[in-house]
Amino acid sequence: MTNFIEELSWRGMIHDVMPGADEHLAEAMRSAYVGFDPTADSLHIGNLVPIMLLAHFQRCGHKPVALVGGATGMIGDPSGKSAERNLLSEETLRYNEAAIQQQLAHFLTFDEATENAAVLVNNYDWMKEFSFLDFIRDVGKHISVNYMMAKDSVKNRITADASSGGSEGMSFTEFTYQLVQGYDFLHLYKNNNCSLQMGGSDQWGNITTGTELVRRMAQGKAYAITCPLITKADGSKFGKSEGGNVWLDPKRTSPYKFYQYWLNSSDEDSEKYIKIFTFLDEITINTLIAEHTEAPHLRLLQKRLANEITSMVHSQQELNKAIQASNILFGKSTSEDLKELDEQTFLDVFGGVPQAEASMSLLDNGYDIVAALAADTGFLKSNSEVIRALKQNAISVNKEKVPMGYALTKENLINHKFILLQRGKKNYFVLRLV
Repeated sequence: MTNFIEELSWRGMIHDVMPGADEHLAEAMRSAYVGFDPTADSLHIGNLVPIMLLAHFQRCGHKPVALVGGATGMIGDPSGKSAERNLLSEETLRYNEAAIQQQLAHFLTFDEATENAAVLVNNYDWMKEFSFLDFIRDVGKHISVNYMMAKDSVKNRITADASSGGSEGMSFTEFTYQLVQGYDFLHLYKNNNCSLQMGGSDQWGNITTGTELVRRMAQGKAYAITCPLITKADGSKFGKSEGGNVWLDPKRTSPYKFYQYWLNSSDEDSEKYIKIFTFLDEITINTLIAEHTEAPHLRLLQKRLANEITSMVHSQQELNKAIQASNILFGKSTSEDLKELDEQTFLDVFGGVPQAEASMSLLDNGYDIVAALAADTGFLKSNSEVIRALKQNAISVNKEKVPMGYALTKENLINHKFILLQRGKKNYFVLRLV
């Protein structure tokens, strides 16, 4: 068994460790859990740190438990956004749970034949029949209001509300969040022999409420480990792009966009990310960092980071497609390469490129390239400008140079609807045929 805390430490993934946790893990195979919010049918890269915690835990010989917060996800955590969450139907909850398990399976082994196989649980299963009266009688009496008020997550929220002049304040629902999460730990301690909870550093208060409940209600000993919250060197929020969250589901964030997010990391960030978001060993990573420092323009760190994490979340095949799509803009590519792109990837690659529409019927008898570039679309200012560019051999259709007199046909179509026009190396235009 590899030492779990040592593994996390050199990767920069340790913030707080409850005393005794290291010795506890060294004694035998242990179970640890991390919670995931099921309010969407996909996780996003903000969830990758807790996923990697569980993955390293399993690789170090221990048993990971992924908890889907069907009950707590309906409440909202005061350490995060101020807005409370919407109530989910059980049908939606179960659908999201199945989707999340499918994504976790890229990182964790759920095969029951494995001794330390991962387990997925949903706290809705044990909370749905728990009446309010039973909960406050059996659980609530063990934790004082003073104890709950002392938590940073509560104090920070109340302070933030006061300083912003907000009159809403923290609701009772949110205030009880730590008690419900604490009960999850107690339940898993009793039913899954789970003695460790992990999460982001902002979860320390909620996690330690759980260890306190285990001590008071089960006379047991439970432990907590948290990791630092990930930040970007430029101060912008990790996990966000111009389009919002970077999701693990390819239907929400295409593999190409996912790949580009990591490829565009700064040198400083990629040096940190490659330790946190890959399973590469310390020697390999230190070698990569040294090589990158020698020739930063080659962006070796960013490329290896993007390759590792895209193949892990999606597949080697999707990674290859993402690399191929990236080369279309920045490298040498052919008309055939373009035609291999699916529609979503094509639109992602050329999302910022000017587009115009033309009638599909224009292709029936050959659509004159001069009209396509000037009069009909306004891509170039005039017919004479197009003619000059054609004489200079500066016009390309689907990345291939075309001569004077060239006409567009249905043979040029990409995904049955697009044609990529180009002047020089960098001026792209997308013609959409309708």
